[in-house]
Amino acid sequence: MGSGSRSLGPSRWTALAYVLPALVVYAAFLLYPLGRSVHLSLFDWDGLSLATFVGLANYVEVVTDEGLRAAFGHALVLIVFFAGLPTVIGLAVAAVLNRAKVRGLPFFRTVVFLPQVLAMVVVGVAWRRIYAPDGSVNAVLSAVGLGDLGRAWLGDTVLALPAVGVIGTWVQTGLVTVLLLAGMSRVPGDLYEAARLDGAGAVREFFSITLPAVRGELAVALTLTVIAALKTFDLVYITTGGGPGNRTSVPAFEVYNRAFRLGEVGSAAAVGVTLTIVIFVINLAVARVGRQRT
Repeated sequence: MGSGSRSLGPSRWTALAYVLPALVVYAAFLLYPLGRSVHLSLFDWDGLSLATFVGLANYVEVVTDEGLRAAFGHALVLIVFFAGLPTVIGLAVAAVLNRAKVRGLPFFRTVVFLPQVLAMVVVGVAWRRIYAPDGSVNAVLSAVGLGDLGRAWLGDTVLALPAVGVIGTWVQTGLVTVLLLAGMSRVPGDLYEAARLDGAGAVREFFSITLPAVRGELAVALTLTVIAALKTFDLVYITTGGGPGNRTSVPAFEVYNRAFRLGEVGSAAAVGVTLTIVIFVINLAVARVGRQRT
């Protein structure tokens, strides 16, 4: 008994020696900043003078402040563009490409994945030019006789947020398509052949074979794209700066605005912590649904 317990000792220390460096890095770069943010969120502090303890007042402000509620609402709208539409489009494109066995598929994957490689600042600058009054969108509308529909898209109080969302759709669709193509490539061809012998068409094959086979990849794609939607900052900052008014403001932008422009560090920390909780809860739900259906 004693010798057995002594023999387990070195192995435990060896395992701890492997895990400890990663744990130290994890604690230093994630747990400590998160704990520090929670601590700051309990104070009214401008970043320079002495802080005043206010308890949960900053979190109450997150719920009661109309501008902050609107920012979280805008983030939920962006989930439709960053996660919902790319998932639908990517699923359709991947299914067609997988069924048709298109030549040059590796090249297509590279091209469609390219927006993920580009810095979001570059993407924002390019699309700001596309949406400009004399940009490509209005030029195309004029060319097809719809010039009256042209406008300053990023300055429109109604269409500015959807315009930013369309950029997110363009960026995320390639990621979703590549993930789903990878999942579909692992489906045995025998399953499709058996389904065709039973008289199944393309639609039935998709819902009976393809969709169930890529539910794991769908869960991963939704997790990544939902996180991208909720934490987006650089795209909003470059394209609209949260405007017009606050029509495109999102929580991550509010963290920056309150901390570095308004000098409300405690409030900014509360917004950041709340956003972290929202991201965690939504992705926990996505992960659970993905596990239940696989």
